[in-house]
Order: sequence, then structure tokens, then C-alpha cells
Amino acid sequence: MKIKHSKFKNTGLIFELLVKQIASDTLSNKESQAIKILRKYYSGNTSLVKEFKLYEFITKNQNVNQNKAEAILSTITEVSRKLNQTLLKKKKYELISEIKKHYNVDEFFGIQVPNYKALAALYCLLEAQNSNQLVNPKLLVDNKTTLLEHLTSASQTEKQVTDSLVEEYSKYDKDLKLLTFKILLEKFNDNYKDLLPEQKNILKEFITSVDSTPKLKNLVNKELTKIEEEVAKLSKKVKDPVISIKLNEVAKSIKSIGKKEKVSDIHLVNIMQYYDLVNELKSL
Repeated sequence: MKIKHSKFKNTGLIFELLVKQIASDTLSNKESQAIKILRKYYSGNTSLVKEFKLYEFITKNQNVNQNKAEAILSTITEVSRKLNQTLLKKKKYELISEIKKHYNVDEFFGIQVPNYKALAALYCLLEAQNSNQLVNPKLLVDNKTTLLEHLTSASQTEKQVTDSLVEEYSKYDKDLKLLTFKILLEKFNDNYKDLLPEQKNILKEFITSVDSTPKLKNLVNKELTKIEEEVAKLSKKVKDPVISIKLNEVAKSIKSIGKKEKVSDIHLVNIMQYYDLVNELKSL
């Protein structure tokens, strides 16, 4: 029996694709349905979440020795055998159906993700281990080799997030509290590698809140007022009159969040950019 990789059934890959989709939607100023899909299917204690944790364990473990790598693969395949495959199959079908409702499937699954090779190899290995039919031994060897190389390799991908906040907040991942932070870091990774203390503070509050809370809204509004005053004050020190006028326009455009309005990632994108603007003005 020959097993082929299926992107439609790979819970680890779909998670990464949803995260990428959220970043894309946000940068396009769209309401992201991918956030709702992620929270619906990747939280709780379902078979799908349990399987996803196996993929997550692979992607989060690198640079381990050979013995530990072997132990990781052995444990993962053992846990996979205990999952209710009927319920898992049902959840995967529902997940894909929901993705199809909101996105073009070809475009969605055409997005490139890091660790694709390892995610695909784990899918094939788990499918082979859980199959009642005879599987080509070469398939098992090839996929296991790919995973062992991934686990024991000392190299790191260029896109891997290196900011210390990843480690600081990794404990929140169980409740998807790290998700928003991961998304935001993807958006800022190229231009905001060194986050300012103010940016880290607002991100921390956003992570621990997950949903829009009065505390988060008050903090955001307080910071927006502070930024508005700071930009207006610093604009007076700019010698170029054209730039000074534009900065005054920016200050006037900064609006606080209304009582009935929720804090969204768009607000966070804006406030992060405002922080950076203030920082640049201070250095002039």
C-alpha cells in the first residue's frame, strides 16, 4: 500500500495555513474568518486538537540528540494509535468544509509554510502506522528519516521567530493565547525585529486577554491618547514644514475606540506603527 500526503487531512499543516491566512486577511483590512475557524477547531480536548498537538510537538523540538529524537517519534506514533479515528475523521471533514465556505481552497492550500516537509512526513508516518493494510517499508523509512533529520538538525529556518517573547509566552499556547502573538510577530517580523517596551507591553495584554476586554480597551485608549499628544508635541520640533503638517494630520487621525467597538488586531497594527513613528521622531 502506498500512502500519499493529503493537505486536506494534515491538522498540523492546516493550523499553519490558518495562521498565515489570518495575517494575510489582517494586512488586507479584512475580517478574518480564519480566526473563528482556529478558535472553533483548535481549542478544547477533541481528537483533532490531540492530533494537532503531535504535529506541534514535532515542530517545536529541534536540535535534540538521536536517542531523544527516536523516543519522540515512538511516543507520537503510540499516542496516535489511541486516538478515536472515526471522530477525528469527522472533525477534519467539518474543518475543511468550513474553510471551503470562506476561502478559495486552491489559494488557501497554495500558501507556503515553514516545516512543510516535516509536517507532511509525520502525516504519512501516522497514516502508515494506523493503517490495517501492509505499507511499503520504504515509505516508513523515508518519512522517519525526514523527521529524524528535522529533530536532530542544528540549522534554524530564517523565518523562525527569535524574539524572547516567544519563550516568555509559550505557556499560554494551550488556550490559543499565543496564537495572536504569533500572528502579530509574523506581520512585524521583517520590520519590527526589535520591539519597543511599549509594543511588548501592549502585545502582552492582548495575548492574555484574547478577546476584547474593558481592561484592554482602556489600555489601548490610554496609549492612543498618549501617542496623539506625543506626535503633536514632537511634530513642532521637526524643521521641515511639510513633514510637520503631515504629523499634525496623523495626530488628529488617531481615534480612541468607541464604547460599542471591540479591540481588533487592526487596532493593534495601528498602535504598533504609531509607537514606531514616535520612536523615530524622538531620534531626530
